[in-house]
Amino acid sequence: MPGTLYVVSTPIGNLGDITFRAVETLKAVDLIAAEDTRHTKILLDRYGINTPATSYFEYNKIRKTEYLLKVLLEGKSVALVSDAGTPGISDPGYKIIRICIDNNVQVVPIPGPSALLTALVSSGKPTDKFTFEGFLSNKTGKRKNQLAKLKEEDRTAVLYESPHRIVQCLEDVLEVYGDIEIVLARELTKKFEEIRREKVSASIAHFKTNKPRGEFIVII
Repeated sequence: MPGTLYVVSTPIGNLGDITFRAVETLKAVDLIAAEDTRHTKILLDRYGINTPATSYFEYNKIRKTEYLLKVLLEGKSVALVSDAGTPGISDPGYKIIRICIDNNVQVVPIPGPSALLTALVSSGKPTDKFTFEGFLSNKTGKRKNQLAKLKEEDRTAVLYESPHRIVQCLEDVLEVYGDIEIVLARELTKKFEEIRREKVSASIAHFKTNKPRGEFIVII
């Protein structure tokens, strides 16, 4: 019989935000597939988890997917984790999940933290309907087109953005939406957690004089 792929959510910052079931699963599986094994080792050491780990990230996903499937078909169990939060969200995790499903390997989710939901529920924006768009294009023209389509929606929009592009992204939001109130969240659950609820122009002014740090969640 094939083994089982466990999709294990891990903390997005504070290492205390992990479920008992997640710890038990990480201890019990034969192998942990981690986005960055060095990063994951910090969590494993914190909870005395000695399970071997292998890397699984965007640039080795083809080779490692074949390896992980081989391990699973041999009857061993694998836990899939990302650097933070729930695997498969804006990372290559969904590929191994899809291949496991296609090969009749059981996939078991171990739920837990998610950065986008943590930001959304604390934003004050409507949560009954929302769309998650991940990272928009790094090309200004295409990004503006994506924002224009989102503006036609009646749902709250949740985006990810890097510190290097946050100002450019906000300038595009200002051009497309006008000077609306948005929410920016960064470093959630960490020491320097910040949630800003303000006009787009105020966020632009702030981050032009204060160097942006950490990945951002933008809620429109």
